[in-house]
Amino acid sequence: MKSLLGKIFLTVTFLVSLSNLAQAADESAETGNSGLKIAVLDMRAALFNTEKAKAADAEMKVETAADEAKVRNLATEAQTLQQRLQKDAAVLSPAEQKKLNDQIEEIGVQYQYLVQKLQELVQQRQQEFQQALAPNLFQAIQEVVDAENYDIVLRAEAAVHFRSSYDITARVTEILNRQ
Repeated sequence: MKSLLGKIFLTVTFLVSLSNLAQAADESAETGNSGLKIAVLDMRAALFNTEKAKAADAEMKVETAADEAKVRNLATEAQTLQQRLQKDAAVLSPAEQKKLNDQIEEIGVQYQYLVQKLQELVQQRQQEFQQALAPNLFQAIQEVVDAENYDIVLRAEAAVHFRSSYDITARVTEILNRQ
């Protein structure tokens, strides 16, 4: 219970701090002072919208095409067997029904295995890509921060609401594409 209350307190404190920062920025803008300059960034989008990411994705699709075709074929095969089982249920013997159900179950196991294998491979490659380009990402962020003189850069996931004019994701992606 204390942990939950602590988390709620931290969340409220964070939101109040953000509200105070935004209010201070608005007040300084109204008075003509150059107050806090705040930006918002979706780091994942900045990284995965790059040309390198698109090339890696295309390469991954080529690499996994055979397994993806197997997954589609297994799904079609299971659906065909299921339809046959439903259509011919009245004329099939219990042994034939059991055989069809066993085949459907075996196909389901193969399907699950291949889908999990593909998901794990994609996650692994994405993680490797993120780790490999993390230094470039932080360098690109720093370039934008320095060029635009931002005081604060918030992760887009942490912001409840922001105007698109605060979003620097596209500028960071442009710099990453130039590197």
